[in-house]
Amino acid sequence: MDVIRNGGEPVTTQHLLVRYAKRGKMRFASHLDVARAFERGVRRAGLPIAYSAGFTPHPKISYAGGAQTGVASEAEYLSLTLTSRAEADAVRDRLNAALPDGIDVIAVAEDSGGLPASRLSASEWQIALPGLPPDNVVPVVQKFLALTEAPVERLTSKGMRRMDARAAVVSLDVLDDLNSGCALLMVVRHTAPSVRPDDVLNALRDVSDVFPAGQPLITRLAQGSLGESGVVRL
Repeated sequence: MDVIRNGGEPVTTQHLLVRYAKRGKMRFASHLDVARAFERGVRRAGLPIAYSAGFTPHPKISYAGGAQTGVASEAEYLSLTLTSRAEADAVRDRLNAALPDGIDVIAVAEDSGGLPASRLSASEWQIALPGLPPDNVVPVVQKFLALTEAPVERLTSKGMRRMDARAAVVSLDVLDDLNSGCALLMVVRHTAPSVRPDDVLNALRDVSDVFPAGQPLITRLAQGSLGESGVVRL
């Protein structure tokens, strides 16, 4: 796609879709912290990023809804608009050299543009439950899956919101981990308001007191559209 500079000179723009991970201590970074890190990283990497027009131009970086603070992820997405073409693999390497430890660019691909969020309808999550044997967890999961609804409440920026955790859960399985206990593997639809993994945990706690009150390690494994075999990555 070509845009026109003020002087009339055409500029070729390129849209890139970036998949990145939040790992280690960076899982405690907020979405705003990650956005700032990427803006600094893009500048340090010397990428020819496009800017918005107006009195306060901003780099053209579009973010999909990020995993909440305290949650790790292997499947976060953003899109970049560049003013000249660059090789996707080179962009990945340059960003990784410029970003802080714990934010790792996994893949970069040329894209048609537009917000990635419009093509992300579900996520696959893993929730590690150290110290909990599968035999204790399986009956709770079965009881939850048998519910017709599982209402939960969460305080958001728009006030207290009520949502149905059961309606958002596509699948929920218990994985055996011989070293530390077990883990939940679940696919959750993206809803409005969004149902998060901690909402599902609260719904499971309403069913049984098996789950401790503390926050277990939650990781987003995949994000994309729903397919017959689960979540299909972008």
